[in-house]
Order: sequence, then C-alpha cells, then structure tokens
Amino acid sequence: MPRIKVLPHATICPNGAEFEVEPNANLCQSLLDNGIKIEHACDMSKACTTCHVVVRKGFDELDEMDDVEADLLDRAWGLEPDSRLSCQVKITDEDMEIEIPKYTINHASENH
Repeated sequence: MPRIKVLPHATICPNGAEFEVEPNANLCQSLLDNGIKIEHACDMSKACTTCHVVVRKGFDELDEMDDVEADLLDRAWGLEPDSRLSCQVKITDEDMEIEIPKYTINHASENH
C-alpha cells in the first residue's frame, strides 16, 4: 500500500504524519480519515481552494488535473508548480509526500 507523508504544518499537523492508504483513495478524505484536519470548505466538490496541497514527492504519478482544478488553483495562496487540490487527487500505487500551505483563502477560517 502507498505511504503518505505529511510534512509538518504549524496548526494542522505540527509533528507531521505518515500513514498508509489504499490505491485509488481520495487524498483529502484520506487526510481527514487519518486525523489531519485539512480545510475543505466546499465539501470536496471542486469549488474552492481550501484543500490545496503541494505534492513534494509523487506528483508525476498523479492523473493530470482538469481545467476547472487548474483555474481554481490560480487563486490559491502559495501556488507552486506541484500544487493540487487534495479533493481531486486519486492516490496511486506510489508513495507521496505532501505539504499543506501555511494559509488558505477561506475567509471564515481567517476571521474576515
């Protein structure tokens, strides 16, 4: 089974985390199932950017993103070439390493 490594995030996962998941699982749901409280304001319907992650290892093995995801990511804080919406990532047979960006553009969580 593929292993997911989550790099430390100051508030969501201060010590980082590692866990195994079944191939074809949804990355966002897998994070939630393993105690990583990543934001997902649109309930994983591909309508926001709060579940944005940077795939540090395993990016090239992922399915290509569609135009809607690419357009949404253009609005994400801390966008990098290996950014993805975790709600749109289907885990492959390969291990992954991800980083959750420091901020999101979720106004509710930022108290705006």
